[in-house]
Amino acid sequence: MKISLEWLREFVETGLSPSELRDRLTMIGLVAESAEERDGDVVLDVETYANRPDTLGHLGMAREIAAMLGVPLKTPAPSLSELEEKTAEAADVQVPDEALCPRYCGLVVRDVRVGPSPEWLRRRVSAMGLNPVNNVVDVSNFVLFATAQPVHFFDLEKLAGGKVIVRRARKGERLLSLDGRDLALEPDMLVIADEARPVALAGVIGGAETAVGDSTRHVFIESAHFNPVSVRKTSKALGLQTDASYRFERETDVSFPPQAARLAASLLAEFGGRPTREMVDLYPKPRKSRECRLRQKRIAELLGVAVDADFIQSLLAALGFELRAQPRQSWLVRVPSFRVDIEREADLVEEIARFYGYDRIPSALPPLKAVERAAPEDHRPEWVRQVLLQQGFDEVLTYSFVDPERQRAAGSERRPLEIRNPVSSRASQLRTTMVGGLLETISWNLNRGLEGLQVFESGRVYFREEETHREQAALGLAAVGRRGGGHWMARPEETGFFHVKGAVEAVMSRLRCKPYRFDHAEHSLFEDGRALRLQYKGDAVGRLGRLRRGLLEAYDLRDDVFYAELELDALLGKTPKPFQFSPVPRFPGVVRDLAFLVGEATSFQEIKDEVEKLALPNLEGFQLVDRFAGASLPAGRVSLAFRFQFRSPGATLQSAEVDKLQERIVGHLRTALKMELREGGGN
Repeated sequence: MKISLEWLREFVETGLSPSELRDRLTMIGLVAESAEERDGDVVLDVETYANRPDTLGHLGMAREIAAMLGVPLKTPAPSLSELEEKTAEAADVQVPDEALCPRYCGLVVRDVRVGPSPEWLRRRVSAMGLNPVNNVVDVSNFVLFATAQPVHFFDLEKLAGGKVIVRRARKGERLLSLDGRDLALEPDMLVIADEARPVALAGVIGGAETAVGDSTRHVFIESAHFNPVSVRKTSKALGLQTDASYRFERETDVSFPPQAARLAASLLAEFGGRPTREMVDLYPKPRKSRECRLRQKRIAELLGVAVDADFIQSLLAALGFELRAQPRQSWLVRVPSFRVDIEREADLVEEIARFYGYDRIPSALPPLKAVERAAPEDHRPEWVRQVLLQQGFDEVLTYSFVDPERQRAAGSERRPLEIRNPVSSRASQLRTTMVGGLLETISWNLNRGLEGLQVFESGRVYFREEETHREQAALGLAAVGRRGGGHWMARPEETGFFHVKGAVEAVMSRLRCKPYRFDHAEHSLFEDGRALRLQYKGDAVGRLGRLRRGLLEAYDLRDDVFYAELELDALLGKTPKPFQFSPVPRFPGVVRDLAFLVGEATSFQEIKDEVEKLALPNLEGFQLVDRFAGASLPAGRVSLAFRFQFRSPGATLQSAEVDKLQERIVGHLRTALKMELREGGGN
């Protein structure tokens, strides 16, 4: 925004040199980017902001300077010698589109003598970088740069029927603009029209056909408030920006159009004109003033310094705010309509900071109030998710609403909850198990060409228990078909029960839920003899196995699906095993592989329990490495191969010592479980 210091003195006495004024403006956030001398005047180019349209005129800038210096602001007070004729008798003004034009003011000035502008007016217009045209056109530019309120003048005799209609453009309408462009108008554009055609593009540019010329005698003054979004869209669509549109699209002061119209009329009166009386002011829905509460305590909290109450009141009053004292050192502040940027208390504090001086605010951290520490976030569900992703499972999210028939097929052994107003009869119950959604996901993907899938989902299950209902967090994971083989060197393999069991063990290990155990336990979800129950600290916290064929048929699945479901609430509600740190072993370990003939019904868990009963001090661990069953073995027997790791923390184990430990293991398993060491089965 260009500011003429000569023009500025008509509104405020600064008493400062141009360089001093530039420095002071910078301190209140109005940076003067350059200064240029023109015919004894100094013109500053001040950086303005999109949310400060009030500073796009000399009056607004003078208000800022007056508040900064603590001097009075001189506002224009035009006097008019009016005709007996009413404005409504001279022009018929209609605004059918109030949404795009909330306020429209009109005034007629008769018998204007159009001619060259006087010297003072030419200087004002030239200072803004414009070429003087004639006294009427120059007055419109003067009002715009003086007050930031655009006005437009029409030759009244060129308005068909003496009508001024503010409406949307009609399809196919065109306008020859003041700059000679033939504009094609769209129906969403707001225009000023007479009874025959559009004569101006509202808030953007006037039309050539009704422009003021040398022969003009009677002038219609338009001073309005147009919707900023509408002006912006029109300006962008036509690639046309003017000084008027620049201000309207940033939102002008809705209270100022009458004052701007009177100022324009008073200036035209200097050229022989006489204005009509009773200005047309169409403002059907006056806007309420915004009010904000301002607390002196909050000012100190945000700025870190106590600001005197007298300074606050005098400053805000000078800026145009109205203050009413409230209890507890606070005020109710009414925001002037030209300050569209003030919406809340913090905005008012920013105004105080600008004029108090940022350089006077100490560079110190404000005191922090102690607050109660929030409960620590439980990261364990995320740990579970990361473990399963590392195990090759993909996470899915399915609906909690399920088909009653499919839920019956699942046989979760829980009483389901009915939904009162279901969106569909096939989604009328809440799920009692996670298996349904995972099977739907598997079926959908296998039917579209996938050869295998490993998925998991964590969510909530719902069921009825006695006379009430319950909901629990649960985790379901399912695997089917082939896995791996994504690389040319990697061979795909069929997924199986142990893939799912290994994923469950990885989850239990990450959560430090040890010791846990797997026991054979039949469940309606799984094939007979193909199910395990997961137990931790004496409670059942999950189950896993191969899903029943009847359940898979309900989802049109032919391949075997291996599934596990954990009760997360029960699992995470228990205290995990504390971290135990052990030093790096100093001595080498000894490995012994032993193969046993075992009864088919003997589980690994039983063998593990018996070995742990021995509590051998130098047994570091053991694992199952092979299972073999065939015609070469006695009926009802299988071969299980185990790898035992032995290590002493204080010395290297001798072969004889390991032999004794091995004999104790073999002897105990023979007695407890009738397991026989296979011939050649030890090394």
